[in-house]
Amino acid sequence: MKKLIFVLSEWGYWGEELIGPLEVCDQAGYEITFLTPTGQKPTPLAVSMQPGFTDPPLGRSVTSEYYAQKTKEVHESDRLNNPKNLQDWFPLRPYPSSSTYLRDMEAYYKTLDTLTNEELINYDAIVVVGGSGALVDLANNQRLHDLILGFYRLDKPIATECYGVSCLAFARDFREKTSLIWGKHVTGHAIDYDYIDDTGFEGPHAVDGSNTGFGNGYINFGPPFYPLEFILRDAVGPDGAYIGRVGHETSVVVDYPFITSRSTASSAECGEKLIEVLEKGLKRYNW
Repeated sequence: MKKLIFVLSEWGYWGEELIGPLEVCDQAGYEITFLTPTGQKPTPLAVSMQPGFTDPPLGRSVTSEYYAQKTKEVHESDRLNNPKNLQDWFPLRPYPSSSTYLRDMEAYYKTLDTLTNEELINYDAIVVVGGSGALVDLANNQRLHDLILGFYRLDKPIATECYGVSCLAFARDFREKTSLIWGKHVTGHAIDYDYIDDTGFEGPHAVDGSNTGFGNGYINFGPPFYPLEFILRDAVGPDGAYIGRVGHETSVVVDYPFITSRSTASSAECGEKLIEVLEKGLKRYNW
């Protein structure tokens, strides 16, 4: 039985971007381990459970009855109640100002090598679920970067969706500082699909009981923190390519070991291509 890690934000994931790949992996009989940055149960974005929600840039509904119901069912079940805690699993890289910096870095890399060779070796792939929350606690999460690097060094598939693709742009060996996707072909949330307003976040960290500011469970940040398309175009370099496929309903790109997915409608296809990578050795798709 193949074993996969699904990474979810604690600031709001998009329901279909979990359910799409999860359903096909469940049907394939894979064992799924869910993981969040601090071990808290992840929260789906409310609009991803609201049938008929109209996406402003697209001008059409992006939340179907089916995925709204499936997202609600998974959220209300106990399946996501006790995710693996990334903070407890992977070490924090030492500050250069540490008085024992060299010894600390030696211990840090030794721990990463042990985790990769003794624990990650037992998993077959990793999936980073999308949604606006990924901008907050996944994109610049050093521990998550190191987890992804472990899969990369083991030459195992790495699937990322929507804003979760940002992790690939920023994940890099700290000594070399070159993006993992340099020279690769990827897709991800296109600038055409970015909100002008109402990029929202919600989850356990957004609730403090005050019903004001961070207390009401929903935070409107306006536009996204950054235009992901532009970051991906820069991260792949002159020999790679960002492939938005704007105008096409879906966009999934496979440039092994990476499987990247543009947005909500591509979620199930992302899972299907991951299955093909794992079961049939697919190395290239859509470029």
